[in-house]
Amino acid sequence: MRVRSWMAVGLLAICVGSGAAQMGAAPAAGPVGAPMDPAKAEDVLLSMFEHELMGVVETMPADKFSFAPMSSAIAGSKYEGVRTFAQECTHIAQANYFFFASFGGPKPTVDVRGLSNLTTKAEIVSALQASFAYAHQAVATITPANAFETIKGVDGMQTRATVASFAVTHGFDHYGQMVEYLRMNGLLPPGSK
Repeated sequence: MRVRSWMAVGLLAICVGSGAAQMGAAPAAGPVGAPMDPAKAEDVLLSMFEHELMGVVETMPADKFSFAPMSSAIAGSKYEGVRTFAQECTHIAQANYFFFASFGGPKPTVDVRGLSNLTTKAEIVSALQASFAYAHQAVATITPANAFETIKGVDGMQTRATVASFAVTHGFDHYGQMVEYLRMNGLLPPGSK
């Protein structure tokens, strides 16, 4: 498990470098070989994910937030119980609070479970923005001394850096699904323009 975690962190670092270069902004870093502040490194990942996700969320029209694939639309498919676009969004907001609170971030001031009841685009965009603001606050608490300190963790991830990196990985999994929802509605995802 430890090797897989390190491989995931390494892969994310490579993706951040190439993704930031594609977006026109390279992460601020010192000379090659110099240590980078772990909060800054994790914040680069989080910011990249936030930028990509919010672009997809803003692209989906408000009247399509209830969209979910249906078996009848695609022959031979089984889509029963698949989340709607709105549910994907609220799931990510909830996950941001869950993961970033797990390593000692400030206690969330919102009803995290209640986020699943949001249905309008305006409510959901606001909730996502608040969850990202919360996540950035939590990431700022990561220091060189505590980044890889053993914590209680979540699902076998036992350091702040690992949990923060996984939160972004988890979010990008749902981002990929949401991109497909856009395409199923004839919309071009911002990242493909």
